[in-house]
Amino acid sequence: MNIQGMEKRIGRIKEKLALIGEMRPGSLNEPLTVCGQLNCRCKAPKRPKKHGPYYQLSYVHKGKSTSQYIQKESVGAVRLQLANYKRFKALMTQWVDLALALAKEKLRADKERRKSEALALAQRIGRD
Repeated sequence: MNIQGMEKRIGRIKEKLALIGEMRPGSLNEPLTVCGQLNCRCKAPKRPKKHGPYYQLSYVHKGKSTSQYIQKESVGAVRLQLANYKRFKALMTQWVDLALALAKEKLRADKERRKSEALALAQRIGRD
């Protein structure tokens, strides 16, 4: 891909990034739990029925692992935020990949330009 093509793709990625709404890293789990009461349904000898599901968000931020429970009413919003974060990360990876390729291509093009200029100069000096 040429330099202009890469620059256009980076521009499109920036536009998509600007449209991303609220986001948060992590994963949402729905654990079922067992309580401590002896005669509870969750400890029935035949077909125990665990409590839950409870919605638990887990993530790592600044090297610190964190978990928090999410209310059932907020699960939809949290799932959207998690999806937005995944989209953000994917777009950023694409941007970095393109930026590295673009930088490499610009260096190559600059080297070719300097080489061509040196050849042209050598040819002019040889004619004089």
